[in-house]
Amino acid sequence: MTPMAWQDRAACKFTGWVLFYGPDGERAPEREVREAAAKEMCASCVVLDECREFALSNRERHGWWGGMGEDERESVRRKRLRQAAKAGEAA
Repeated sequence: MTPMAWQDRAACKFTGWVLFYGPDGERAPEREVREAAAKEMCASCVVLDECREFALSNRERHGWWGGMGEDERESVRRKRLRQAAKAGEAA
């Protein structure tokens, strides 16, 4: 299986990109509705974990990946860096 084969099983495979990457000039109320719909689709996806890990490992900076938005992914990335630093200090 190729490293990206999980994408073929993704719930969003045939969904337009605009659900996961908002259009320029999108206002907060519209963004909240769009992001809730994206998160809902991700929640039922069979490849949620693979998608999320791909985004975290590749530092995807935009859009919804694995049920997480940009800020959520950045928070997880920083937490992992802190944990890795602590593990290095303990060694």
